[in-house]
Order: sequence, then structure tokens, then C-alpha cells
Amino acid sequence: MLIRLTTTSRTLFRSLYRRGTYAAMALLLALGIGLATPMPSHASLLELLFQGVRYIQLSNMSERDEVALGTQIDRQLKAQGVTVYRGNPAINEYINAIGQRLAAASDRPTMPYTFQVVADNSINAFATTGGFVYIQTGLIRAATNEAELAGVMAHEIGHITGRHVINRMQQAALANGIAGALRVRQDTLVNIGMQLALELPNSREAEFDADRRGFVNMGRAGYDTTGFITFMQTLERRGGNPPEFLSSHPNPGNRVANLQAMHNEGTFEANTGVGTDPVAYQAMIRGL
Repeated sequence: MLIRLTTTSRTLFRSLYRRGTYAAMALLLALGIGLATPMPSHASLLELLFQGVRYIQLSNMSERDEVALGTQIDRQLKAQGVTVYRGNPAINEYINAIGQRLAAASDRPTMPYTFQVVADNSINAFATTGGFVYIQTGLIRAATNEAELAGVMAHEIGHITGRHVINRMQQAALANGIAGALRVRQDTLVNIGMQLALELPNSREAEFDADRRGFVNMGRAGYDTTGFITFMQTLERRGGNPPEFLSSHPNPGNRVANLQAMHNEGTFEANTGVGTDPVAYQAMIRGL
């Protein structure tokens, strides 16, 4: 099939070619999209080229860009009312220490993780991009020991190591037709990130993957993996409205049974009892 380039397209092609391999890959992907799918009558090669470059940039976001985006989302979340707990600095230090212990044993240990306690009585936790993890005071109180809390935090780290938020951003951008420019506007991505963090539940597949990653992560960090299981069992047994954590983190099909099956493999049997002392935990969060 012979494709004729307009003067504008030829100029853009030469410009991208001079930029090297990255741009060439983007062009090839754009042409591949154009040849593999029917072309609407109003679509130009230039528009398809823009779509290809956009898709590559979003799906291959560097860690540096991911952290920068997470920082912007963090600022916007706080501007919109997410309040960091300031009551007892020792509790913030304690949560950060647990988080950093888990982060060091995660699949992305070089990521500069930021763990923050949110002053909110709802039982919930969430993560955005670039290592930002938020643990609400209601969830900290609901846990009976450190291993239970570590399980939830490891689960949120699993969303980051699995790049689940980035993948959801990509899907949201494409679904909303935001795929017609060389770069996604940063404020657009920030708004998408905020909506994903606060309003839209994760997919069942992402939840199962985060459970698996979190389970392995907490085991590597030396925690008793039953902590994650007992916390989920406690949440599922609660009457009335389900805790916010279960609303924003839907059950991917017998979630506790999946965790129990992983535990029964005995990979982290040596960790039995680590982090399960309720008295020690209550002492660490006293005053919350």
C-alpha cells in the first residue's frame, strides 16, 4: 500500500527522524495502527502519528516522570481536602518505617516511596503513581497488629509495582479520546490520577495481582503473611455497609481463599508470629 505524505507530514517525519530511535519507534507504531485498522475518512496520517507517539509515552513512562506525576497528584489531593494526620509525629514515623521496610523488599525497591497517614476515620488505603501510598487513620485503628497493617500497605505497594494506576490512566485517556497529541497534558493526567485514587474502584484483575504482589512482598520483608489474611477476614465479617477498602478494592473472587492458598505453600513459614503481637501494636499507635 502506497502512503502519500503531505508537506506537513513530511516535515514532521524528518524532524522525528532526526530525534533518533524513540521517535522512529513511535512512527512505526503509528503506521502499524494505520495499516491494521480501518481509517476514518477524516483521520489524517498526522493524527495517527500523534496517537502512536502518545501511546508509547504513556505506556513507557519513566520512573522519574512517574514520581513527578505522583508529586503533582499528591499536591492536588491535598488541595482538594485530603488531610495528612499531624496529631502524633511518632505515628507517622512508625507507618513510614513499616512502609520503607516493605518497599525495600518490593519488586521496585529503587522507587522513592512516600507513605502518608491520612486523617480519615474510614477504613481505607490507596496508592497513586511514583511511590505515593496513603493509609487512613481508620484503617490503622482497625488493624489488630502490625502484620495486618503491613499486609494492606504491601497490597498498595503492589498496585505501584504492577503499574496499575499507569495502566488505568492509559485506558482512561484512550476511552476519553485523549490520544490525539504528542504529549498528554500533565494537568489532564493529574485529574485522571485523582479520580482513579478517590472515586473509581480497581479492576478485579488488578486487585488479585496486588494481593499476590503484596503477599510476597510482606513475606520477603519478614512479616507473618497470615496478617493480611486475618485483616481481610475481619473486614468481610463486618456487618452493615462494607468498609470503604472493600468498596474501592473489589473482591476478585474468593479473595481470602486465594491468600490462604498462597500461605499454605509454606514459602514464608519462618516468619510465623512476626508482627502479630497486638499489645506491641497498640503501644505504637497509642493516641491515634
